[in-house]
Amino acid sequence: MARTQQGSFFLRFFWWLPFGTAPEITPQELAKRLKRGGQRPQILDVRTDHEWRQGHIAGAVHVPLSDLRGRIGGLSLDPARPLVAVCLSGHRSVPAVRLLMLHGYGSAVQLAGGMLAWRRSNLPEVR
Repeated sequence: MARTQQGSFFLRFFWWLPFGTAPEITPQELAKRLKRGGQRPQILDVRTDHEWRQGHIAGAVHVPLSDLRGRIGGLSLDPARPLVAVCLSGHRSVPAVRLLMLHGYGSAVQLAGGMLAWRRSNLPEVR
């Protein structure tokens, strides 16, 4: 199998594995982009309901990772706009980014370090 076919096979059948890496954005860079005018990044929070209620980034769409595959087609997210997947520590967002890419969200990235890093940076959240 060619390397690209292997990568595509892995993504198609093993997207859910919380191993490996995904493109990412730092909390500070995301905060800057959210404050800027123009096209703001979309945020998809893939944490559990309990984690979501503890605090989340303003404007985020919440879909737990366990539900994402079944709900991805009905999300009101624009595949042409930047999209940031957020979890608690940066592990569940890796498979979320893979799944988003499989569904045409080519600019999907994860929040580096997740909400823990966001909070360590003292960035605002909705409770």
